[in-house]
Amino acid sequence: MQRIIKSGQIIDETWHLLPKDASLDGISNCDDIIVPLALWVEHSNALKARDGGLGVWLEAGEEIEEIAEDLRNFQVIALNFPSFTDGRHCSTACLLRQRYGYQGEVRAIGDVLRDQLFALKRCGFDAFALRADMNVEDALLAFSEFTHVYQASSDQPLPLFRRRA
Repeated sequence: MQRIIKSGQIIDETWHLLPKDASLDGISNCDDIIVPLALWVEHSNALKARDGGLGVWLEAGEEIEEIAEDLRNFQVIALNFPSFTDGRHCSTACLLRQRYGYQGEVRAIGDVLRDQLFALKRCGFDAFALRADMNVEDALLAFSEFTHVYQASSDQPLPLFRRRA
């Protein structure tokens, strides 16, 4: 069972992340699932009628605006990083928190490395499914490496000079 970091703690993963080519066939009615955007777009009514928890995941090229009206239906929004050098979803997480006021879980998935965690948290992520070769216990330390930040962000809307004034 995969372990993830959520709200600063290591927990066992309970959600099922469906593959990009998933279909409605074989989806259990009571499992907590995170579906690809294409499946949501095609079968949103059937997915909303299920008993289990519902989340959606987006590829790096997919825009959050496609589901902006549907955000209340999701307990989890997972944003896929196809490579650690692709930071497009940092903006997506900021939009979710600041523009759309999304309060649910925003999870980083894919090629997620320890060195990115502190910055991803500042963008609005609160859950992290690290790459399989990463040590989750060691990665948890990334959140305590910096005690002060200068810039405003999703987790601290005031820059340092405003906080000190």
